[in-house]
Amino acid sequence: MLVSVMIAAKAWAWLASGSAAMLGSLTDSLLDVSATLMNFFVLSYALKPADDDHRFGHGKAEALAGLGQAAFIAGSACLLTFHAVERFINPTQVTHSLLGVWVSVFAIFCTLAVVFVQYQAIKRTESVALKADSLHYKGDLLLNLAVLVALLLAYFGVMGADPIFAMLVAAYLLFNAWQIATESAAHLMDKELPDEEKEQIVAVACAHEAVHGVHALRTRQGGKIRFVEFHLELDDHITLVQAHRIADEVEVLVKEAFSLQKHPEFGGEVDVLIHQDPVSATRKSKA
Repeated sequence: MLVSVMIAAKAWAWLASGSAAMLGSLTDSLLDVSATLMNFFVLSYALKPADDDHRFGHGKAEALAGLGQAAFIAGSACLLTFHAVERFINPTQVTHSLLGVWVSVFAIFCTLAVVFVQYQAIKRTESVALKADSLHYKGDLLLNLAVLVALLLAYFGVMGADPIFAMLVAAYLLFNAWQIATESAAHLMDKELPDEEKEQIVAVACAHEAVHGVHALRTRQGGKIRFVEFHLELDDHITLVQAHRIADEVEVLVKEAFSLQKHPEFGGEVDVLIHQDPVSATRKSKA
């Protein structure tokens, strides 16, 4: 509700003032709402459990939606840039700039309220998705401040400030689009998990007293699920039942290490697949 009022106020201010910078801020807010609605529907599908046709789950739906959002945001940024260039070629006096100033101040307070509510929700749920969304709204605070400065300069007669700040807003949108696109592409291309997470996996597995080492580690991420595969190096003469028990214990240790409660920065589901190797065979292959 608060965000809807903020969008309506920005639309009113843009129509009254004709400010290109205010148009950029309005565009960003509309994109925020569109992204939130899209995420709601996509996440409801991506969180569905694995089925016979999707044995690894539906998590990559998030990445597909992310690419679509990135393309939409980039297109909006390009249109805003064209509008700003046109303002450079045909300068237009910004009218009712004080109205835009007050709307920008109102937008800043609305965004602070949204960030505060998200902070309270993050404290209770430790949601990684909420943390990312909150970070984006914190960036919007800087965006609204930039629009505020542009309108104040226009009020004092600085004609070129409005299109310049509109271009800065467009650059900010393009930067966001690039970040979303690269992260989405990484998930679709099964990019390896960060080195610190892989080091954590190896350290946890090797901490088990029956494990001599780990090799052939492979990782990827689909939605909120991390997929981890590796080979355990075990004693030559233990039984298959013992090897299976050790692998199960290591699997539990890895999942606990990445649990949301222990590591909110990692937190999520982990799907672990372990192959057991006799340590002598592993040493021969390394020789």
